[in-house]
Amino acid sequence: MTAATAGHLTRTGAACAGLLLLAGTAWPRDVAAQSLRGGEASMREQYLRALAYDYTFLTDPAHVRHFVNHNLLVPVKGNRDYQLDDEVSFPYARPEVLTFIERLSRQYRAACGEVLVVTSLTRPKSHQPRNSSKRWSVHPTGMAVDLRRSNTPACRNWIQRVLLELEGTGVVQATHERRPPHYHIAVYTKEYADYVARLEADEPVLAQPESAVAAQAAGEADESTVASSVSLVSYKVRSGDSLWSISRAHRITVAQLKMANKLTSNRIYAGQWLDIPVRSR
Repeated sequence: MTAATAGHLTRTGAACAGLLLLAGTAWPRDVAAQSLRGGEASMREQYLRALAYDYTFLTDPAHVRHFVNHNLLVPVKGNRDYQLDDEVSFPYARPEVLTFIERLSRQYRAACGEVLVVTSLTRPKSHQPRNSSKRWSVHPTGMAVDLRRSNTPACRNWIQRVLLELEGTGVVQATHERRPPHYHIAVYTKEYADYVARLEADEPVLAQPESAVAAQAAGEADESTVASSVSLVSYKVRSGDSLWSISRAHRITVAQLKMANKLTSNRIYAGQWLDIPVRSR
């Protein structure tokens, strides 16, 4: 890829699906890392990031189940915007990876009309394929996802532009693999959670009632109709809860829940009290 092409992608990618660039990452970036070429340097960066997060490299299916039972990995089930390939043996990922998949697939489907296909998620060391990097792969940590490459040029161009933009912000590391054709994406979970929180900072925590939205769209609502403020309600964590399940139940994001409680990890315990941000009208 020429410098001119890379520059063109950087300039035009932000227009795709309303993605916004946010400045700032403490990790150095280089030209090769932002070309989707991958390589050993890219894999090593992902591996070092996993070590910095103190992530565990899961060894076997029992290890995966243990992490799922402790809510360190969450189910990835598919929806109208994305589906799982039959080869996905362990449909689990870090909560931030699920957020990444849901956001990207929603934008992808809106942009090109196709459903995104996930081909790999968490893979314990005992189930790594032959062509994987035995030394550097971060699939055993749950922070990676593989996506099938579309046969439609417009869809390929869209997702490659978006992945380049996200690489430029320092929140993912993406590689365009040829055999088989797919995109390997390591989600830098802590940076990505901060990125999403900043993108959503001005979005409503709860959706407005349909009547208010319709009135606003028609120009019939004044400021008092849609004005609202955020308040906090207390929630006592129960056995089996996770930040992901709690945020879903209250229609907020994991990032918003963590920000409200100044949490630096996804670990919570039964009996713990959390502040839940809600919209009061």
